[in-house]
Amino acid sequence: MKIIGLTGGIGMGKSTAARFFRAARIPVFDADATVHALQSRGGRAIAPIGAAFPGTVHDKALDRAALRTAVLGQPDALKQLERIVHPLVRDEERRFIQRARRAGKSAAVMDIPLLLEIDGIRRIDLVIAVSAPRAVQIHRVAQRRRMDRAQVAAVIARQMPDREKRRRADCVIRTGLSRFSATRQLRRLLAALRAGGPPPRPHIGRIRAMRAIDNTIPGRAWLGRARFKKKL
Repeated sequence: MKIIGLTGGIGMGKSTAARFFRAARIPVFDADATVHALQSRGGRAIAPIGAAFPGTVHDKALDRAALRTAVLGQPDALKQLERIVHPLVRDEERRFIQRARRAGKSAAVMDIPLLLEIDGIRRIDLVIAVSAPRAVQIHRVAQRRRMDRAQVAAVIARQMPDREKRRRADCVIRTGLSRFSATRQLRRLLAALRAGGPPPRPHIGRIRAMRAIDNTIPGRAWLGRARFKKKL
C-alpha cells in the first residue's frame, strides 16, 4: 500500500484535496481532526495533559484557553505538550494505516499540515503540497475564521513558507484559480499514480540537508518550532 502525504499551509486547499481522495474511495487520515478528538472530553490526551498542566482540565474536559495560556511563549511547556500529543497522533496514524491495509486498500492519504516540518516524512511514499497565491490564501482564512488581515498574516508567518513546501514536495496542486481547476489537477495526478506514478519523492538525505541549512539561517526558526511504480 502506498502512503501519500498531503500538506499545505492554512487556507491552501487541503480540505478540497482530501474530499477528492475520499470521493475516489481512498481513505484519508486527518491529523487536525485527530488532535481535536484526542483533546475532546474523555479523549486519550486529556489525562496526561491535566497531569502535566494543572488547572487545564475540568471534569474530563480540556480548558483550551487555559492550555494556551500555559504554553504561550513557553518553549519548554510547548515541547512538553508535543511530547504528550505527538506519540498519541502517531499511534492513531498506525491504527489508520492498519485498518486501510486490512480493508485491502492500495493507497492511503495522510493529511498532515506539518508533514514537512516534523520527522515524519520517512514513512511517506509521495508528498503532495497544495498551494495558492498569498492574496487568495489570506482571503480564504479571513472569511473562514473572521480574522483581519494582520491576524491572518501573523498565523501564516508562523508556518513554513509556501515556496518551501512546494520545493520539498513531489507534486504541487495549484488551488488558486478555482475548485474545478484544482479537481482537474487532482484527477490527472490520480490517473498518473494509477498508471505507474510520478517520479519518487526527494531523497530523505536531501531533505535532512535542507533542514540542516535551514537551522543555520537567521529568521527561519519556523522550521525548528514547527515540530510509484506499483499500480494503485
